[in-house]
Amino acid sequence: MVHHHRRRGLPASHHCVLRRRGTTPSLLQVLLLILGLWLPVLDNGGLVLACGPGRGGGRRPILRKLTPLVFKQHVPNVSENTLPASGLSEGRVSRHDSRFRDLVPNYNTDIIFKDEEGTGADRLMTQRCKEKLNTLAISVMNQWPGVKLRVTEGWDEEGKHATDSLHYEGRAVDVTTSDRDRSKYGMLARLAVEAGFDWVYYESRSHIHCSVKSESSSAAKSGGCFPGRSLVRTEDGSAIRLDQVRLGDRIAALDSRGDIVYSEVIAFLDRSLTERRQFVRLTTESGRVLTLTPAHLLPVEGRSSMFAGRVQSGDRILVRDPTDENEVNHRLRWDKVVDSRLVLEEGIYAPLTREGTLLVDDVVASCYAFLDSQWIAHMGFLPYRMWTSLESFFVRRWTIEDTRQPDIRQDGRTLQEGIHWYASFLYWVSSYVTPTKMLYQ
Repeated sequence: MVHHHRRRGLPASHHCVLRRRGTTPSLLQVLLLILGLWLPVLDNGGLVLACGPGRGGGRRPILRKLTPLVFKQHVPNVSENTLPASGLSEGRVSRHDSRFRDLVPNYNTDIIFKDEEGTGADRLMTQRCKEKLNTLAISVMNQWPGVKLRVTEGWDEEGKHATDSLHYEGRAVDVTTSDRDRSKYGMLARLAVEAGFDWVYYESRSHIHCSVKSESSSAAKSGGCFPGRSLVRTEDGSAIRLDQVRLGDRIAALDSRGDIVYSEVIAFLDRSLTERRQFVRLTTESGRVLTLTPAHLLPVEGRSSMFAGRVQSGDRILVRDPTDENEVNHRLRWDKVVDSRLVLEEGIYAPLTREGTLLVDDVVASCYAFLDSQWIAHMGFLPYRMWTSLESFFVRRWTIEDTRQPDIRQDGRTLQEGIHWYASFLYWVSSYVTPTKMLYQ
């Protein structure tokens, strides 16, 4: 029996990041951008109405009663090195490491740094950790006037912690209050949770442990990508690695009718040969293994789609039927996920096909991420698809008139790295006009 994916959309969005430099848009490209932005918004006016800058005129924020954590409690109630918490350790950062320049000093006068080593190491941390710590410092002063936040441990360069400790990466801090009143530590832990730390642990009677996700795995910077060693299928039936795919190649994708087709790669929404990033690795009952970033979308049975980071064991995803390896018209079927785990991989690739979907390692996935709507994301890229279609038409005419012209497709090794300018703009806009509940958090 043939199981086709229904046209309910493989929700998605798009990923991007303003962090890395992309191509410089021309005036025509900017006009296409604006059109792409407003097409889905005009057709979904309700989204705009739901996205004001605040709660509404004159409303007071709802005050919640904060409950202190109890000794040995941690929030969230999972291991620190898991996706819902702070994620995997990415390795120690030494002063001679290239990643050391990503650590920033915290000179906030509202925070007391113990600095028992006398090297200033406790002041060094990732930008995300610094932002959460500064927020916590304000909460402490508001909660207990005259009391400040105190940091007893920050970045560790002396090997005092466990092998996979996030202190070695500047992603963890141990904190107390300046008066060292242990009766306050349960509430201090709760304030740390409210400040936005990704994992808070009432670890010891003498301090609270707090940590954050890595900069590379934060939602805005992870986007929707696959590692370079992932495989896609081409028209001749062969499987090639994503790091070998070139613009203009036609790879297996899912069309709007739920059929497998071969769709042209018209852009790379994100691309980096050497960057390391945290991915989710999903393993299915039939042995299919899909590796992608947590914010990426893929179809899940019973729902039009789901962020990869939220897929759990027991969910069923759409795969190419492993029993028809030699058939030309491959069938699709739902396959149960039996394992989901975080892994570190090198190389990030996010090809955009005309269909807005693709089959990676014989599993159906979206080309988009971050926003929980395949349709809106695909409509947002409509102007870009139209532009590339016109461009291809004139290139074909030019090639026919002069057969001596070489293949104009760009070689995979010479493609520009970084976030695509169009994707970056759509991501930036979506953060303002899209309801928070539709964005990957």
